Amino acid sequence: MNILCLNKISPVGLKVLPKEYAITEDVNKADAILVRSANMLEMELPENVLAVARAGAGVNNIPLEAYAKKGVVVFNTPGANANAVKELTIAAMLLAARDLRGSMEWVKANKADELINKSMEKAKGAFAGTEIMGKTLGIVGLGAIGALVAQAAGALGMHIIAVEPSAATVERNKHLLPKDIEIVSNDELYARADYISIHVPLLDATRGMFNKEAFAKMKDGVILVNCARDAIVNDNDLEEAIKAGKVRKYVTDFPNHKTANMEGVVAISHLGASTEEAEDNCAMMAANQVVDYIENGNIINSVNYPRLDLGKKEGVRLLVLYEGDKAKEVQDIVSKEAGIKKMASGVKGAFGASLFELDKEVCGCCLKDLALKVRVIK
Repeated sequence: MNILCLNKISPVGLKVLPKEYAITEDVNKADAILVRSANMLEMELPENVLAVARAGAGVNNIPLEAYAKKGVVVFNTPGANANAVKELTIAAMLLAARDLRGSMEWVKANKADELINKSMEKAKGAFAGTEIMGKTLGIVGLGAIGALVAQAAGALGMHIIAVEPSAATVERNKHLLPKDIEIVSNDELYARADYISIHVPLLDATRGMFNKEAFAKMKDGVILVNCARDAIVNDNDLEEAIKAGKVRKYVTDFPNHKTANMEGVVAISHLGASTEEAEDNCAMMAANQVVDYIENGNIINSVNYPRLDLGKKEGVRLLVLYEGDKAKEVQDIVSKEAGIKKMASGVKGAFGASLFELDKEVCGCCLKDLALKVRVIK
C-alpha cells in the first residue's frame, strides 16, 4: 500500500504504518492521502485513491461531497489536537484580560533605558487589566475542544454557560464539564457572558453567525475568542461592534487581512494545533484510521460516510459505498452470493455504506450498478 503526504506529517504518526506501507510522491500510485492544510478543493483524484485523512479537525480544504461521489472516504481526527487548542484558548482569554502584548512591547521599546526597572513602575498602569476568575464564560459548542475549555476555565474559577444543541454531545463529555455548567440558548449566552469562546465547525449554518444581530444582544465590553474559523464571525459587523464598545477585544487564531489590521484585535498566527504533541496525535490517529479502513473496511471518524465498525477482520469482507439508503437492497443481493457472518450499515447525509463479513469470497460485480465503490477485502 502507498501513502501520499500532501503536507509534512509527523514522523511519529508515520511510524504507526505497517512495514508493508510505503510513502509515495505520486498520486497515481497512492492508495490513501494524508493531509493537513493543503488545498484539495480543485484536486482530482485517480480511481486508485481509497481514502483521504485530515490530520486535524477542520476539513474545509477538502471537497467532501465530490470525493464521496467518487467513493473516497474522508477522515478527520476529532479530539487529537483538542488539548492544544484548549490551552491556546485559555491563553487567548488571558491576553485579552491583561494587556500582556502592550506591556511586552513597552519593555522592548525601552530596553536601552538603564533605569527601566524604575520607569516601568510609572508606565505599567497603562497595561492594567482584569482577572478572569469570577467572570462568566460562554462556550459555543461542547465538542472535544469546548468541553476541555469548560473544564479548564471552570478550574480557574470562571462560571461556565454553554450552547450545545446535541444532548448526546453533552452526555458524552459530561465527565469533563463543571458540575454547575448551564446549557442555555444563544440569546441567553449573549446576554450573560463576559467572555465568549467559539468551538463550532465552519458550516453553512455557522458561517457569519456572529453578526450585527448577535453582537447587539451581547453585554457591553464582551471579549470574543475565536479559535475555530474566521468566517464564523462577520468581519464588518465585528469592526462596528468594536468601535461601539460592544466588543472590548477580539482574539482570533484565524486572522485575515481585515482583522489583522483592525483595532481591538489580538491576532495569533493559527497556532491552535501547532504543538509537537498535537501534530503527533493527529498524525497517529489519521494513519491508524486509514490502515483500519484499508485492512478491515472499518470507517471511523469519517466526515462524508457513516461510521462502520466490525472490529478486526476474521475472514473475507465486502465494503459497498453508495448514494442514499440502499442498505436493504445491497444486503439482499450480497446474501444471494454468500453467507453473511456479520454486517454493519449506515447513512450519513446523502451517502451510505455497508460492510459485510462473509463465509466465502465474492467478486462484488453484481453490485456495480448500485454502488459508487465496491471493495473486496481479503
